[in-house]
Amino acid sequence: MMHGYTLDINCDLGESYGAYRNMMKSDEAILPLITSANIACGFHAGDPATMRLTVERAMKHQVAIGAHPGLPDLQGFGRRTMEITAREAYDMVVYQIGALEAFVRANGGRLHHVKPHGALYNMAAADIKLAEAIAEAVYQVQPELYLYGLAGSELIMAANRIGVRGVSEVFADRTYRSDGRLTPRSQDGALIEQPEAALAQVLRMVKYDKVITLDGAEVPIQADTVCIHGDGEHALTFAQTIREMLEAEGVDVTAYQAD
Repeated sequence: MMHGYTLDINCDLGESYGAYRNMMKSDEAILPLITSANIACGFHAGDPATMRLTVERAMKHQVAIGAHPGLPDLQGFGRRTMEITAREAYDMVVYQIGALEAFVRANGGRLHHVKPHGALYNMAAADIKLAEAIAEAVYQVQPELYLYGLAGSELIMAANRIGVRGVSEVFADRTYRSDGRLTPRSQDGALIEQPEAALAQVLRMVKYDKVITLDGAEVPIQADTVCIHGDGEHALTFAQTIREMLEAEGVDVTAYQAD
């Protein structure tokens, strides 16, 4: 049994919009199994009604709420790289945090964190200027917010320089390269298809602070929060299994809080 370990389980939610409500049912089912929700803010997905409903449901389940700002690309679901300046990144993030925070406040809650989405997340992981712009946006809006970013990335380092509390995120169902970054989705082997392998990867990251890369190397990694994707075919079963496994190993599954 492990003792003294904690881990936040986060999931991207509220990614329906307009007439497309297919995600809402799975969102409600997965909420009791996670500890933090990253709610889409209308740029890559989501709309005002979806944001409000998702905030209400997250509060009902006492799940920490985060803004999930993305690139303005509904057709590409925010996963296509765009050429943007640091100033544009700053403005996009401030705008989207403000929109989601308004719904949280209107429901009597408090915003917990910010986690960039998709291509914006990956771009900020490698680009110092974009990372600093996003961290600065969070700091200027609400400096006590947590900023979720890829473990070991430029975004985490920028957060620490600017004075925002960075939270190192790991992924259960994604493979890693030897530089500690995620294998791009466009490459073979980017996704871990077998639940058993994904569960083993999470346990190794939490217990030993290490991950085995796609080429078999072992690299250090910090795991403050693990992302569970809520839109996969077996997402609900996987979320339930991973939570049960962590709790069985003595891990305290709870929303991230700084020491």
